[in-house]
Amino acid sequence: MTTSDQLIHLCKGELSVVVSTRGNVPAIVYWGSYLGASQLSDAMFLRPVLGGGIDFDAPLAIIPQHHDGWLGIPGLEGFRTDASAMFAHLQISTTEKSNTSATFNLSDKHAGLEAILQLQIDAGDVLTVSATLRNTGKTSYNLNALRVALPITASANEILTFGGRWAMEFSEHRTPWSDSTISITNLRGRTSHEKWPLIFAGTSGFSEQHGEVWGCHVGWSGNFEITADGVTEHHKHLLVGERLVAGEIILQPGESYTAPVIYAVHSSRGLSNASQQFHRYVRSQEQNREISRPVILNTWEAVYFNHDFEKLTALADVAASVGVERFVLDDGWFTGRRNDSAGLGDWSVDATVWPQGLTPLIEHVRSRDMEFGIWFEPEMVSPNSDLFRKHPDWALQDASYQQITGRNQLVLDMSREDVREYLFASISNLLDTHDIAYIKWDHNRDLVSAGAHAQTLGTYELLDRLKRKHPLVQFESCASGGGRIDFGILPYVSRFWTSDSNDPLDRTLIARGAKRLMPPEMLGNHIGSRINHITKRSHSLAFRASTAIFGWLGVELNLLTATPDELTRLTEVIARYKILRPLLHYGNSFTEDHSDTNIVVHGVNSQDGLQTIVSITRLNSGNSNHLDPIRVHGLEPLSQYEIKPLHFGTPAFAPHRQLPQWMQDARFVLSGLQLQQIGFICPPLLPASSFIVMIEKVVS
Repeated sequence: MTTSDQLIHLCKGELSVVVSTRGNVPAIVYWGSYLGASQLSDAMFLRPVLGGGIDFDAPLAIIPQHHDGWLGIPGLEGFRTDASAMFAHLQISTTEKSNTSATFNLSDKHAGLEAILQLQIDAGDVLTVSATLRNTGKTSYNLNALRVALPITASANEILTFGGRWAMEFSEHRTPWSDSTISITNLRGRTSHEKWPLIFAGTSGFSEQHGEVWGCHVGWSGNFEITADGVTEHHKHLLVGERLVAGEIILQPGESYTAPVIYAVHSSRGLSNASQQFHRYVRSQEQNREISRPVILNTWEAVYFNHDFEKLTALADVAASVGVERFVLDDGWFTGRRNDSAGLGDWSVDATVWPQGLTPLIEHVRSRDMEFGIWFEPEMVSPNSDLFRKHPDWALQDASYQQITGRNQLVLDMSREDVREYLFASISNLLDTHDIAYIKWDHNRDLVSAGAHAQTLGTYELLDRLKRKHPLVQFESCASGGGRIDFGILPYVSRFWTSDSNDPLDRTLIARGAKRLMPPEMLGNHIGSRINHITKRSHSLAFRASTAIFGWLGVELNLLTATPDELTRLTEVIARYKILRPLLHYGNSFTEDHSDTNIVVHGVNSQDGLQTIVSITRLNSGNSNHLDPIRVHGLEPLSQYEIKPLHFGTPAFAPHRQLPQWMQDARFVLSGLQLQQIGFICPPLLPASSFIVMIEKVVS
């Protein structure tokens, strides 16, 4: 760490973050590539004072303040009931620092407020920024917003954001960014399908391997806001935090509010490298290291609500025979749950369907050497349930007004201790009395007319308590698919359900977006039915499998109606996946650029550099059946690599007279530099098909 009187240089790996303490609140004046060990000068960051304005250059503080001359959106907004402290004036009181972290204590004695700002460079060269505000006054303080500002250089003139809809999450949207302000606001009460709390800013035309990129994620499972401001004071920046509704946070004397942690990355080598930094951070967390990730069969698309012991045990038999390692019983097992109009909240086994309870089914599953998992939706309640009839006041919405249902259900008030205690007892009782290894934790509707802050914290508290009581049970975060995938819920779950759509054509794009933040092994990918139950499109098993293997593999189809040939091929797919699992789950996931936007190229490099698996997918027909060569980065330039096709079924090649020459040769070897600069020729692909190759380093 090198410093001047007013500069703090945090650095780790390839990242440098320079913080200035010149103003009342610290300001990040540089966030980018490593600057080396040379002394830094304040003069590098001090701009001239212009005419026609205030008599100093207002800094972009980490918490921007109007009192400091900042004329854009402030980082702190709030007031007291006597209308005082409308504009707080926080100032640095003490500072603690190391090579990779800095903590700043701020205070405003007149407003009766204190704040703590913490910056740290974590694993993966990920910068984390956290802020806490404390009310030290004698009256209550109404907090409207606590936002963090991150500077972006003027050369960043494109924004990449993510969103979509149910069953088509994580679509990528590029927007030019010059003298403009782009705002993303989520008020759905959960991370949501429509707007994801992830944004990348980059230089013109930034791509997978090229361009300078800055990425930012709000680690929170509720409402959020991200503003990309390219207007105010010629300070391009991101202003990020939780989106609070009026009156949601009222701090009584002595109370504190902690904003969601902000996670930020910088890459000088394009978007794929930026995502790998987020991946390394996720993998560094203790709960994600070397855990078991068994192949799953989920029963939803096989039986839906039609639970029957004989049918489910037969399904378990076939699942075990094809190599499934965990059998998950989805929605429909609890009291009154014959469809989605009743039962949520009554978390006891339905005796009319399971007269002997779930134990016979679990024992049957365990006898087939599979683990047993089960579905819950704890945060919801059906109006047609014993729980709601007994405790209507437990619903989140005010009973004085019309209650709006979604999927025929209401939301439980997770801020209430009695609600969390009931749910903890209900779930724990099932886990204590049954051999259950896994819970699929669902969340199937948005919040309406209520703030999400206390709701989110209550859910975290319940999950944390359950994890401590049942440390061997794995939890999956599902919210109508990918509606709750973020770093806020990450400490409590081992897996995310990426989307309710298993359509492999859609999943190719859904997974590409989701992997911008999460490593593939955290994302559930299932081989669905030949005819997808959402899109009604039909796809080959080869294409479904080729898409699903790049994640935590599962099966979600009715194996009882599969043909013997389909079962044989599925067995082969799962067996090959298990061999490749260490590479797929612990290698470096990447995406490659390609000139044809109908072509998606992605893959995984092993940590030791000996193996690379690459998938090429054609989404739609193009102007030609010829594909430009597939280039692969991240290999040792002078090393030699052998390229081999890796089929997961019958390849779906477009009409041709002859395949590329290398596929007919006995052996095809290229150098790492040749693969990067020239690449290999891909055979002609039909729409909705994939071609996978294994690239192995030649070791003499």
